[in-house]
Parts: sequence; structure tokens; C-alpha cells
Amino acid sequence: MSVTAAAGFRAAGVAAGLKPSGKPDVALVVNDGPRREAAAVFTTNRCKANPVLWSERTITDGRLDAVVLNSGGANCYNGPEGFQVTHASAELVADLIGGGAFDVAVCSTGLIGQPLDRPLVEAGIRAAHSALDADGGADAAVAIMTTDSRSKEAVTSTNGWTVGGMAKGAGMLAPSLATMLVVLTTDAVADAGTLDAALRQATRTTFDRLDSDGCMSTNDTVLLMASGASGVEPGPEELAAAVTAVCADLTQQLWTDAEGAHHDIEIAVTGAASEDDAVNVGRAIARSNLFKAAVFGNDPNWGRALAAVGTTDAAFEPHDIDITINGVQVCKAGGTQVAQPADAVDMSGRHVLVEVGLGAGSAVATVLTSDLTHDYVHENSAYST
Repeated sequence: MSVTAAAGFRAAGVAAGLKPSGKPDVALVVNDGPRREAAAVFTTNRCKANPVLWSERTITDGRLDAVVLNSGGANCYNGPEGFQVTHASAELVADLIGGGAFDVAVCSTGLIGQPLDRPLVEAGIRAAHSALDADGGADAAVAIMTTDSRSKEAVTSTNGWTVGGMAKGAGMLAPSLATMLVVLTTDAVADAGTLDAALRQATRTTFDRLDSDGCMSTNDTVLLMASGASGVEPGPEELAAAVTAVCADLTQQLWTDAEGAHHDIEIAVTGAASEDDAVNVGRAIARSNLFKAAVFGNDPNWGRALAAVGTTDAAFEPHDIDITINGVQVCKAGGTQVAQPADAVDMSGRHVLVEVGLGAGSAVATVLTSDLTHDYVHENSAYST
């Protein structure tokens, strides 16, 4: 049920003809209240899509009545008509549900630079409004898919209230979000400030630690809406924990559905002087095409990981670094002590755990990435054609 698992929400997903395949491509999620607080985080890419520019404005008052989403087109850098389509979409949703346009967020995903067919979008919005249902979350999750091989949903319930969510994304997953759209809902009672704090705490350690290919999209959006329909007001930390759990679940689903991936690579950094250092080291390895290509070839080439660590400004002494791959310590004390042979590493499974010890402190962080495969190159070289 994803976004409709929480009380007070209806959703729908329909086919409007934006995708040549004819698959569902317009989703609508409506908050029926009684409360309509909301929070959001967006891409930090300076080149932002029209729906991001719109939604950044709508969230400033901490209220959202609904969000309309489309796949089949990013509505980004496609001339002034693109923003007009975004504005018109919000206005139409507002008219249909009886609210104001500035209380409707808009999200889009697909190719940059292509026009988005306004009549098709508006017809899709009308159809989605007619199909709104308290069990419509699954249909909405399907309608936002692009290169995803499966829809992504997550739910957690505790003490009489619920957090649900849906996400799309299978590539361009990088820090400061990804080519990712996420809608989270809760029936908890919470004000906008509490929602914002919970959301930022959650995304910092989940979506922002997923870095499949180092590329940042123009459309990244994560929304959190609260209906208050449960009548239960959890404490801030309890709310943050539940939101984080749903975000972590969705992050795992995004990670294991990365475009063309054969291996899911988990990079666990320990012994760092600070959490930022641990993240930077993990991200450097995650962005090493040399290392990612080696993993694709089942080659535990730890030297490529070590070289990536050395490109960071993290605090460490090179001869203190330990590297373990799938339980086999292949580098000990930066190579100054005898380690286990690399050919003892079994990389035949999909999951690869790379553990890097810096010996500089007690901070830790984990970054998730994928290997660099022929399938990834093919999919991203042929995506627009």
C-alpha cells in the first residue's frame, strides 16, 4: 500500500500516453487531512528542473495538499513552456481537490530537454483524480518508474501510527539525492518543523549514502506529508526513527535495482577521525571506475580501493590502512604487514562487502554503490534512443 498505508491519504497511477510504451506515467497522492503539514528535500544540482523550482516554493509554508508526479519526461530545460506545464499541473490538481495551487507539489522524471505534452499531462491528472483510492499506493508507485525493473514501496507501523513511502530510481544515484523521486506519508500528528528535522535526519544516512555512479540528477525530490489522521503525536526521535526506517528500506531497494548492476557493493569505513571523513573515503571508493570495473570482473583488486582512499583529505596515515573484502583481509597496515592472498576472496555472489579501516579515530560510515558493467554502459548509451 506504500503511500496509502498511512490513514488520510489516497493515491492513483494511470497511463496518460507520456511513455511510448503505454505504461502508467502519471501518479497523484492526495492528503485528505485533517492536517496537511509537509517537508521536503531537493537536489543540490544548480541546474534544476521546472518541478523542483516550483516545489521549492510550495514547501516554504510547510503545507502540502497533494503531489502530482509524472514519468516519461523530466520537464527540464525545455523552454518557458516547461514551467507553464508545471504550474498548470498544480493548478489543475488544486481545482480538482478544492485547494490552492501553491499547496500542490509537482515531480517529473525522464529525459532532459524534451517538451512535456500538456494536454496529455492534464488528461492524466484528471484520470488519476477519478481513480484516487485509499488502496491506490501500489498503482502510484508503478506510474513513477522509468528504468526501474520493479516498483519500490515500504511501510512501518508503530504505536497506532504509520509511515509509508514509494520511490523510483535505478541509476544516477549519488549524494544530495539521485534521479530519484520519493514520496513519504504519515498519519502521525507532527508540525512542519518536526517533519523537516525527521526527514533531513533520515536522508542524511540513507539516500545520501547511496552513490551508484556519482551522477546527480536535476529532478531529485523527497517529500514527507503528514495527515494527523491517527491522532497520535509521537516524539521527534520516534518519528525520525520511523521515517529513517522507511527511507532505509527504500534505499536498499534502489541500491539493488541499480541499472545494469551485477554486484551490490557495500563500503564500510571504520576508524575515521570524523563521520565526514568516513563518508568521503567511502564515496571516493564508490566513484572509482577502476575499482567498480574490477568488482564486475570478480577481481578483488584492493590496490584500486587504496588509491581511491588516497585521493581524499581525510585524516589517516597510509601505512595504517586495512582493507578487507568479503571477510578476507587483503591489505594489512597499508601493505607493510603480511595479509591474506587476494585470490582467497570469493566474489561470485551479488553482495560485496569492502571494509576499510583508517586507524585514525572511532567514526564510521557506510556508502552503497554498484559495479560498472557492460549492461550499465549499454543502457545509458541508448537511453534516449
